[in-house]
Amino acid sequence: MERMLEKVLPYAMLKAKPNLESRIRTLKRDWAIVYDILSGKDNSDFGSDEHRQFVVVKDAIWNSYISSHKEADQFRHRSFPYYDQLTTIYAKDRATGKDAQIVVDIIEKIDAEDVVTANTHEERNDFHGCEADVSLVEMDLLTAQP
Repeated sequence: MERMLEKVLPYAMLKAKPNLESRIRTLKRDWAIVYDILSGKDNSDFGSDEHRQFVVVKDAIWNSYISSHKEADQFRHRSFPYYDQLTTIYAKDRATGKDAQIVVDIIEKIDAEDVVTANTHEERNDFHGCEADVSLVEMDLLTAQP
């Protein structure tokens, strides 16, 4: 692909990888917007025209939706031909239902796990009679068993 780009646009030094990665990010972002429109809770009035491949909804409902979802405005009359294929790829990575978490919940869970892990390590140190705050400088490494 880079050789083809070089032939068409000599001296442009375009690289295929960053352009492809950018396109993939754009497709995933656009897919997520359309997916949220069609699959979001309280969005039962939205549908899709599979022949023309775009979102179908009454104007009043659309106008109400885009008042709080500005990023969706571009998809009112825009075709999104790869929706089904991208849904096959990305939908499994979307958290929905009872297992869905927001970032704050995830961070709190990680912090709680860190506390449990730290407490476990302290208990192990106490169990083996070790001091938790011993530095390598204080240890006599020459007399240590290999």
